[in-house]
Amino acid sequence: MVNKQKILIVDDDENIAELISLYLTKECFDTLMVHDGEKALFAFDTYQPDLILLDLMLPGIDGYQVCREIRAKSNTPIIMLSAKGEVFDKVLGLELGADDYIMKPFDSKEMVARVRAVLRRYQAAPKPSESTDCKGKCVTYPGITINLTNYSVAVDGENVDMPPKELELLYFLASSPNQVFTREQLLDQIWGYEYIGDTRTVDVHIKRLREKIKDHDSWRLSTVWGIGYKFEVK
Repeated sequence: MVNKQKILIVDDDENIAELISLYLTKECFDTLMVHDGEKALFAFDTYQPDLILLDLMLPGIDGYQVCREIRAKSNTPIIMLSAKGEVFDKVLGLELGADDYIMKPFDSKEMVARVRAVLRRYQAAPKPSESTDCKGKCVTYPGITINLTNYSVAVDGENVDMPPKELELLYFLASSPNQVFTREQLLDQIWGYEYIGDTRTVDVHIKRLREKIKDHDSWRLSTVWGIGYKFEVK
């Protein structure tokens, strides 16, 4: 029998949490509900979920802090839930390491589709023991190898951990060196129809890539002001 994937639902509104649990249980997920940030952190360690649905406005420790603390020790995917629709809230959530952001009220089918999409991306990520040899969908430049087949990035021989979407964005840019892509093109190519967001999402992911991968003498992630980004090769 196949083990059910476990979803931790963190929402201080018990009715909403129960509704989400009902939708996911019908889709053959196992769920656990908690209603504050402190219990969420405890449940993360004990329940060991495959994905977390995390409300932002929680009593005590808020969703932002919960996301920050989990990200400090794990890449378990996180989808933030919030009635707050400001761009700032979305960007802050993504900068802290959330994989997606759903605004309340949401359609149940869309919520389930987002959960499945994020889980698919996460499950494609490499295990630490996997080889970083350049096989299959792979690009390499001096000092860097980006392998989309086993979802790995190596810089100067050292593996660099990153979420699937960051890796896909880096691979897409590096596959077309010196070609400029607009934010809209990148959003469409990398997120497609699975993600309803704005172009700031691209900026957030570029920022996170730059924090992990510094400019090289032979290449760099370059901003083309007023247009978008390119993987510049000298």
